[in-house]
Amino acid sequence: MKEYKPRIVDRILKRKLKGIGAVLIQGPKWCGKTSTAEQIAGSVLYMADSKNEAQNMTLAELDPQRLLEGKTPRLIDEWQLAPKLWDAVRYEVDHRDELGQFILTGSAVPPSSDHIRHTGTGRFIWLTMRPMSLYESQESTGDVSLAELFNSPEKITGTNTLDLDKLAFLTCRGGWPRAIGFTDETALDQAAGYYDAVVHSDVSRADGRLRNPERVKLFMKSYARNQGTQATSEVIRQDMQANDMKALDSSTVYSYIRALERIFVIEELKAWNPNLRSKTTIRTSNTRFFVDPSIAAAALGV
Repeated sequence: MKEYKPRIVDRILKRKLKGIGAVLIQGPKWCGKTSTAEQIAGSVLYMADSKNEAQNMTLAELDPQRLLEGKTPRLIDEWQLAPKLWDAVRYEVDHRDELGQFILTGSAVPPSSDHIRHTGTGRFIWLTMRPMSLYESQESTGDVSLAELFNSPEKITGTNTLDLDKLAFLTCRGGWPRAIGFTDETALDQAAGYYDAVVHSDVSRADGRLRNPERVKLFMKSYARNQGTQATSEVIRQDMQANDMKALDSSTVYSYIRALERIFVIEELKAWNPNLRSKTTIRTSNTRFFVDPSIAAAALGV
């Protein structure tokens, strides 16, 4: 096992647990949600543990409170496998009337909300976790901060010690914790493996709709070519159509985007304007991005 490196989100999680009953950590697979929560948890329930999965799922249906017993904060890993746990946690938070009771982690939004009857308002705080930044992986000095850019821009200095080849490697490797510390092909294989898992299984599990892996590859390749732009669904559809003999419509493209958002592969940058009264943000589209640049690199085969 690799030594755990504290993340920026560690401090955020500790702070939020002091003011709320439960924290939901969501984000893409392999970004370190479980490892981070384990550092703080008093006890852990692994819903996807193959040895106890059938028993856990049965209890989640018949007596979900049993699964919530344990030293707090109680970590429920991959909670979305049993959506009934959401309301059970909310109930326990209300009746225990104590802070920092539960940490829920999940790499997908439940495909159905039929068993979720309460929004969790006032009981849950959502915390989105992403792959590691270069500062977290200790490949950036952090000499320049956003706060300094606003507070004392005249005093900002910093030196970049990474050459172009190293920056290109880090872009293709990404911020996946498992890849940090590896060099060359071993590190790049992590991103390729993540991409293959998304294409062949994860995107279909997002909403229970079976999708052709070859068409998913076409979509992700087109999305990668349009990353950092405000390309419309129609632009992506036409790009896919050039390499796909079957007819495509924009609603199909939209369904791919929503499915990949559900498993946190895509994270679009929302339109923003500093003038709060301006209508510009209403007319501006979101900017297309993957949650990590390595996914785009893997999709393009670079």
